[in-house]
Amino acid sequence: MSSDLQGDGGPDRPHAQTEGPAPGAAPTPPARRRRNSYRSLTSRLLSADAWVDTALWRAGRTIGEGMRSYDRFLRRFEVRGFSRAAAELGSDGATFGLLGLLVLLTFAQPAFEATRNADWMTTEDFAVTFLDRFGKEVGRRGIVLNDTVPLEEIPDVLVKATLATEDRRFFEHFGIDIFGTSRAMVENLRARTVVQGGSSLTQQLAKNLFLSNERTLERKVKEAFLALWLEANLSKRQILKLYLDRAYMGGGVFGVTAASEFYFRKNVRELSLAESAMLAGLYKAPTKYAPHINLPAARARANEVLTNMVQSGFMTEGQVIGARRNPAIAVDRSQDQAPDFFLDWAFDEVKKLSRRNPALARDRIVTVRTTLDPALQRQAEQSVDSVLTEFGQARRTREAALVAMVPDGSVRAMVGGRDYGKSQFNRAVDALRQPGSSFKPFVYITAFLNGYSLASVVPDAPVSIGNWSPRNYSRGYAGPITLKEALTRSINTVPVRLSIAVGRPAIIATAYKMGITHELQNTVSLPLGASDVSVIDMTASYAAFANGGLKATPYAILEVRNSAGQILYDRSRNEPEPERILPADKVGELNDILINAVENGTGRRAMVDGVAVAGKTGTTSAYRDAWFVGYTGNFVSAVWFGNDDFSPTDRVTGGTLPALAWQKLMAYAHAGIELTPMPGVDPARLKPAQVARTGDGTPAATQPRILSTRTAEVLGRIGRSLDALGQTASAGEGVAQP
Repeated sequence: MSSDLQGDGGPDRPHAQTEGPAPGAAPTPPARRRRNSYRSLTSRLLSADAWVDTALWRAGRTIGEGMRSYDRFLRRFEVRGFSRAAAELGSDGATFGLLGLLVLLTFAQPAFEATRNADWMTTEDFAVTFLDRFGKEVGRRGIVLNDTVPLEEIPDVLVKATLATEDRRFFEHFGIDIFGTSRAMVENLRARTVVQGGSSLTQQLAKNLFLSNERTLERKVKEAFLALWLEANLSKRQILKLYLDRAYMGGGVFGVTAASEFYFRKNVRELSLAESAMLAGLYKAPTKYAPHINLPAARARANEVLTNMVQSGFMTEGQVIGARRNPAIAVDRSQDQAPDFFLDWAFDEVKKLSRRNPALARDRIVTVRTTLDPALQRQAEQSVDSVLTEFGQARRTREAALVAMVPDGSVRAMVGGRDYGKSQFNRAVDALRQPGSSFKPFVYITAFLNGYSLASVVPDAPVSIGNWSPRNYSRGYAGPITLKEALTRSINTVPVRLSIAVGRPAIIATAYKMGITHELQNTVSLPLGASDVSVIDMTASYAAFANGGLKATPYAILEVRNSAGQILYDRSRNEPEPERILPADKVGELNDILINAVENGTGRRAMVDGVAVAGKTGTTSAYRDAWFVGYTGNFVSAVWFGNDDFSPTDRVTGGTLPALAWQKLMAYAHAGIELTPMPGVDPARLKPAQVARTGDGTPAATQPRILSTRTAEVLGRIGRSLDALGQTASAGEGVAQP
């Protein structure tokens, strides 16, 4: 072959072959091709690995150099010994403190919900004058608003006494007095008891505005954050003014303005140093140091306040010596019988009414005519107190509660505890206790609504629901028994069998419809009264039996007038007619049984001469709660006896102390009035009226005839009209003044 045919890249130069085998050559085997591909991939992976290793090594070296440089830099600030320990502790403390702050802030979130209301400072603040159902003043509640007595007009000595006693560093701290709190902790540790409070004045205001008095860590956390929020949103003077208006001062009054009038019958602007010191001493424990309850203790506390004023530098010893030698003289209120528990509840009802009455929400200085019957209220208090005085210590029973109303729900008397001065907790409204067998009428009326009657026969025999097997109080069984006899004898197995037949949800629905407002637990023991209820709810529920099956919502307010005398609310005008919730014939059947339960069952001590009385006793396990809930055609009342700490009594049952107190009240209430027949009960069952007698057979005290609601309203309007005419006449020209 010629040389001109053998150029570069010709077929005779194998290194120049780029595609395919030479013509006529054998093809590359597949195994060889795979090996070549594997070697190529391996080579690439090794290259990548080498690059990554190199990069990591270089990055590590760079970071190491940086750390060494940073370490060399920090060595300039290195400390040793005690300084280093302090720095370490400070650093760790800051870290853990930040974490703790985040946790506390999480806990405090619910408290800030109350601050979302743009009108949170005045939302429920009222100055209310309460009248009884006949138009006579019986008490006052509420807080006079800020513009009534400006801070500038409150005596300087009262402001100084407040700051010296409650928060000397008020104008220096940011809402939480760290130094004051620390000092209080030290003093409390030394005394091994609480001798000093650590809360600043702002924290106390936060509690008064948004929180309750419960002593828990959660509340203290909320209180601290709300204090900071108040300091951020209000000036110091605004906070001080709100505190002076909101603090509870004992005797059912709030704020220094109301307290000045209550304790000294003085305008707050006229208070002396001694009187100011006595008022400032009330912040710590208003019920303990209230001068109308314990004047020596109030004066001793006022003397401590004067000492605080000297120690804080607000006054000298020479300036306070006169107040020490001539202590304040408080108004004698030993004869006052203010219905404080009723007024507290009525005040809450005014607040609720304002939420659905725009006119009342705007005008917050009002006069409220209530449903209270002062004579019946006094007798209710005396009935409870006399029974506790006679039997309380021996039967290990310290407290009681009572609500009395007419069958339409109008509350005539309320006893929320034995001594309002010692405890303002209203056991008639706010306490939840098990009703025991007094709950059984809810079961029976539900059975009547589902086809049963008082003559229906149900076996009194052992019954079990799962592992629960209720027993009768007598530990025996009567066999087949009518519902009338079963409820009269307060048999336990029968209502349980009825609950199985009609269903517990139906019983719960009936109880809610009749007036129970708190949640009832759907448990097997529900028919025996194992779910908590309140005294006022039980009274209202039984009122449906007394009025023939109508809804009886408890109410305290008949009429509300503003400061100009204009009517803002009239119950007869603004409220609808009561709703029928139970058939009259079924109510009549139950009334027949409950009259029998009093006359021939466990409620015999509640009988009143000449009056048909229906009712049911209730006693819970270990004798912790004892009830009697009863009614006539004129009145309905529930009475509870027990202890606040749920400790057992000495075998007090509903047929003993509660029935006795109920009888004392109702014998008085029915003396000299026209008896109203009980719905569904044969009028022939009503005996001729006799002289009412107490449980021991002696004649009961009588009261003037209780006027009907309509008559009382007419007389009230006549009286107000005469007052208005007298005021007009005295204001006219040329009228001779007496």
